[in-house]
Amino acid sequence: MFIPVLVDVGLTVGLAIAGVVVGAGVAVLVTFLINKNAKGRAQRDAKQIIHDAKIQAERIQKNAEIDAKQAAFEARQQAENDIRSRKGELSAQEQKLSLREQAIDQRDTALIQKENALEAKNESLNTRLAQVQKRQEVLDQQIDAIIKELEKVAGMSTKEAHDEIMARVESKMSMEIASYIRNAEDEAKETAEAKARDLLALACAKYAQDVTSERTVSVVALPSDELKGRIIGREGRNIHALETSLGVDLVVDDTPEVITVSCFDPIRREIARRTLEYLIKDGRIQPGRIEEVAEKCKKEVEESCQKYGEDAVFKLGLPRINRELVTYIGRLHYRTSYGQNVLDHSMEVAYLSGIMAAELGLDQTLAKRAGLLHDIGKAIDFEQEGSHVELGARLAKKYGEPEVVINAIESHHGDVEAKFVISHLVQAGDTLSAARPGARSETLETYIKRIEQLESIAKSFDGVSQAFAMQSGREIRVMVIPEKVSDQEAVLMSQKMREKIENEMTYPGQIKISIIREYRAVETAK
Repeated sequence: MFIPVLVDVGLTVGLAIAGVVVGAGVAVLVTFLINKNAKGRAQRDAKQIIHDAKIQAERIQKNAEIDAKQAAFEARQQAENDIRSRKGELSAQEQKLSLREQAIDQRDTALIQKENALEAKNESLNTRLAQVQKRQEVLDQQIDAIIKELEKVAGMSTKEAHDEIMARVESKMSMEIASYIRNAEDEAKETAEAKARDLLALACAKYAQDVTSERTVSVVALPSDELKGRIIGREGRNIHALETSLGVDLVVDDTPEVITVSCFDPIRREIARRTLEYLIKDGRIQPGRIEEVAEKCKKEVEESCQKYGEDAVFKLGLPRINRELVTYIGRLHYRTSYGQNVLDHSMEVAYLSGIMAAELGLDQTLAKRAGLLHDIGKAIDFEQEGSHVELGARLAKKYGEPEVVINAIESHHGDVEAKFVISHLVQAGDTLSAARPGARSETLETYIKRIEQLESIAKSFDGVSQAFAMQSGREIRVMVIPEKVSDQEAVLMSQKMREKIENEMTYPGQIKISIIREYRAVETAK
């Protein structure tokens, strides 16, 4: 029973193995056939690709040949066009050159003709000159003969006759000439003095100005003393910010409800005053706000300087003045000299100079211009070194002012010789404006004390024999003993004297120090 079963199993297994072998063979056969077909198809595709590539290459080559022929044709056309254009330009230039050659030939011909004419005239003139010379010689001979004949008749030579005539005339007229000259000089002096007095009186009469002048404010009023602490701030930061931003010194003392602004620069002082007043009204006092308000007030002051300058020029009826120079004129509004407002003083001098110029028949507008600008250097003398005269002349030259104006600025204090009549008028107007009653606040006692202090400082140095204050205290001349002070020591003494004057005195403008050392060797021959 088991035997048939085993036979069936073996048969089944054999059949299975045979099936596997047959399947494997069929698979191998199918794979071979597939690979063979794929290889054939790939070869056909490769041939087709090569064929297409050859066709594309031939097409590209043909297109390239066509493009090259087209480019060559276009280049040839361009070259031919350029050649034709160049030929046209050359022909035009040849025509111009030919015209120029013709013109030059015509000029040469004309010049040759003129040269020939000049040569003919020259020959004619030479001929006439020779004839004139011959006539002159004949006349000279005749004059000599006449003179000799006259000398024989008169019994003296020509020089002796000339001397005799001159002696007689001189003896007769010398007294009359001397008397005439003396009378003319006396009359001229009397007339000039009378005319000058009339001009000054007329100028003063025609120009009327209030005695009081505006002064620069250097004190700021406070609503209460509590604001002093806020202005100072914690650890002084607010007052430090104010002094740094404004460039001034603020004096906060025991004076009730007052803060003093101290600064030599009047513009900075005015900016500081406005800034403090604005901060006091606003109530917000802190470093950031201080810088903002200070910048705003600085712009306001600059605008006000421009406005003051324009108003002054308009009131005087002057023609156009450089805009920057007008700003400098406006800055004089914040400058004072001995309590007198410099802008008002300059306008007074302009009016007075204009009145006197009109009476003399001179240019009234130019005189006003010179009078207005005579103290323009005071607008910057607190910023730059040099006297206001030097700085003013420099500004006038910079902005192209006339020579008359420059000379009036340089000479109104006698530093330079006055070359024009208007310069003398500006000097007179300056003196009138400063000397009128109430114009300046310095008293005689103050002036004398300042002069005495200046001389005493100079005399305090060893080797000084005499010291003299000149030009209203603007110059000190020091005489030294030559045996005690050498040239090098004189230079050193002037420097030390300058430092002592700057440290111990308060004075307007500048003081010139002149050390004079003179050595004389004297002997008497017996």
